[in-house]
Amino acid sequence: MLSSEGFEVVRREDLSEVTYLLEVRHPELARAARPGQFVIVMSHAEGERIPLTIADLDRSAGTITLVVQAVGKTTREMQRDLRAGGSLYALVGPMGHPSHVGEAKKVVIVGGGLGIAPTYPIARAFKESGAYVIGVIGSRNKDLVFWEDRFRAVCDEFTICSDDGSVGIKGLVTLGIQQALERHSDVDELVAIGPPVMMRACAELTRPRGIKTVVSLNPIMVDGTGMCGGCRVKVGTTTKFACVDGPEFDGHQVDFDDLLMRLRRFQPEEKEALERWQTQGAAVT
Repeated sequence: MLSSEGFEVVRREDLSEVTYLLEVRHPELARAARPGQFVIVMSHAEGERIPLTIADLDRSAGTITLVVQAVGKTTREMQRDLRAGGSLYALVGPMGHPSHVGEAKKVVIVGGGLGIAPTYPIARAFKESGAYVIGVIGSRNKDLVFWEDRFRAVCDEFTICSDDGSVGIKGLVTLGIQQALERHSDVDELVAIGPPVMMRACAELTRPRGIKTVVSLNPIMVDGTGMCGGCRVKVGTTTKFACVDGPEFDGHQVDFDDLLMRLRRFQPEEKEALERWQTQGAAVT
């Protein structure tokens, strides 16, 4: 709940050297949130606002689960500082539209890298709706794979793909998808969450088959209300805002070239911020 100290982190779990889980208490948000939505958090009063997709929720406990990858200054700072008993300074949500679940009878759910986490509640929701769920997740190696038991519990079929072949089948998630489509000619929908290049590859794989393909986009975002325009994306012939129109869009209509260009726009500033933070941290210690 919200107190003078912020929103309590009730559990912290390190899933790998760079990936960590935060379970945060926010009863109102937990009651309102649905699969596919996201939140914006600030770790401290002077911190950066960052969007994080809701990876799980527990309405009875009044908590939501966030899975974070330490790649930049803010997420590494959070990895260093946040522990059970600590708190987030700000937590706003749920934001965005929930995943549309209920019509597909057979669906492929694809998660790559950090995108593995938010695909779990979507797979569970499809399973609860009565759909036949085929799960495919991809990672660089076995050390970065997490929640395998959770996925197996909600998927009728489940495949892990790894770049180095250390777990599951060696190859990209597209290989796992191809194998699933060879076994099933009646797939109604594919949902993919992960790096843009992965989501684009998924969309190109399903395009000639005419399979509905949904991707979840996480472009640069500041306010999360559609005011700043930072998260605009091109979908077909129109411009959309991922925060209020998404985050899910038709993968066959997304302009991934434009998305990738916008994601690279502030890389020099992001690198500078990380290096400055690392230098300051070294000076303190």
